[in-house]
Amino acid sequence: MLPLKRLPKRLFLLGFAVALLPLASCANSPLGETLQRSLAADPQLEENPVLFGGTPTPEATPDGVAELPANFPAEIPRYPGAELVEVIQPNGDNPNAEVQTRWQTSDPIEQVRRFYQEAFASDNWNLDQSVEEAIAAARDGLRVTVAPVSNAATLTAATPTEFTLQYAFTSDAAVSSELTNSPRNSASDNSTSDNSASDDADETAAVPQPGDPDFIGPVPPADFGTDANSDAAARPTSQRFSDLDQAPEELRQYVTDLAELGVFGDQASNEFKPNQEITRREYARWLVAANNLIYGDRPASRIRLGNGSSQPAFQDVPRNDPDFAAIQGLAEAGLIPSPLSGDSTTVTFRPDAPLTRENLILWKMPIDTRQTLPNASLEAVQQTWGFQDTARIDPKALRAVLADFQNGELSNIRRAFGYTTLFQPKKTVTRAEATAVLWYFGIQGEGLSAKDALQTEQRTEQQTERPPQQQPASQQSNQQPNQPSGSQSR
Repeated sequence: MLPLKRLPKRLFLLGFAVALLPLASCANSPLGETLQRSLAADPQLEENPVLFGGTPTPEATPDGVAELPANFPAEIPRYPGAELVEVIQPNGDNPNAEVQTRWQTSDPIEQVRRFYQEAFASDNWNLDQSVEEAIAAARDGLRVTVAPVSNAATLTAATPTEFTLQYAFTSDAAVSSELTNSPRNSASDNSTSDNSASDDADETAAVPQPGDPDFIGPVPPADFGTDANSDAAARPTSQRFSDLDQAPEELRQYVTDLAELGVFGDQASNEFKPNQEITRREYARWLVAANNLIYGDRPASRIRLGNGSSQPAFQDVPRNDPDFAAIQGLAEAGLIPSPLSGDSTTVTFRPDAPLTRENLILWKMPIDTRQTLPNASLEAVQQTWGFQDTARIDPKALRAVLADFQNGELSNIRRAFGYTTLFQPKKTVTRAEATAVLWYFGIQGEGLSAKDALQTEQRTEQQTERPPQQQPASQQSNQQPNQPSGSQSR
């Protein structure tokens, strides 16, 4: 039976008219007038369609598009191309209550499940294997559950796939999420000052720091602070490692020079672990540090670091990530694929995943050439390098690999891997191999190495420490400004 409020108005009145036919003869009587007034339409009901205590229809979002909550945690990966359909907010003001979002995509649910499983696993989330069908993960007090809708098994290939993403966090994680998604920490009600320095200090204190039990990630180098872009920023101290004898002999000097230059920062351990896989975040950090230290006297050649007011380029590298400055700086400079460079499918960086050979070259070559990479094809790379596995190289990396060949003996591939007929693009890179690539920046005749930077630094220090030589007045009058002693003016 249809609800009463859904009956057409005419049918509703017709029923009453039939019931009142016997009273028609009394229309002109006092009883008839009373009945007419009692059955007249209520003007309030005409303006308000809610009948008999019913619930009003929720208001639609602007343009009918659902919007994520303002405090949606940035560390939760979002499936590429998925459309947000609905957001169900919990009742009340409890910040720890679970929020449910519903998404739609044309991809099969197995592909969605595989994406989230890999994204959570590569970003140090703890996966709950006891959950069937759905994927549940937790990290830093934040719990996320991704599950297909109830009728996903009956969907056809032409029907869009729908899945829900639910999340809930503890009070500590909620505070951290607010700090991540807002440019200022507004939690302090006691302060009436608009001092931005104190706001930044409060935000930093709320984020886990190195040494805290909740801290995740390596310790950032000393030059990645707020003033890292400044000429007055202090250079990290040099460091000597006790395990360089484990590195291939051809690569030891590269590690030594970069360590003396301070590229690796102030590490607590004196072990370099040269044969250990390097992560994507470590390479990004070293890449920026090496370039900026080697080009220390050339501000125009440095890579600017991302700052705390920037919108994160990647969903899995929030502003409180220890390597946000370097990764964001590379993305904003267009040196690595990201949505900022037009690559809308690369929404995550996977900072803790191992670095592959093709990405090692892909990220480095744009900094070497300082110009657009040449067009490349499989045939061109095959003819130049002669790699047997050229077809396995990602199309994005082909241009970088071809440009690297044009650098001759200063090629990154030759310096890191020596002579080889197999590039093995998906093979992971060791820490020692990465240093070989980062030891030199530029192209033939227009580049600088870490050794060059050290020699320049030593000359500068010697000139600073050497006291000026006093010369007779007769010689001083004949010598040009800034001309070395003993040279003749022209």
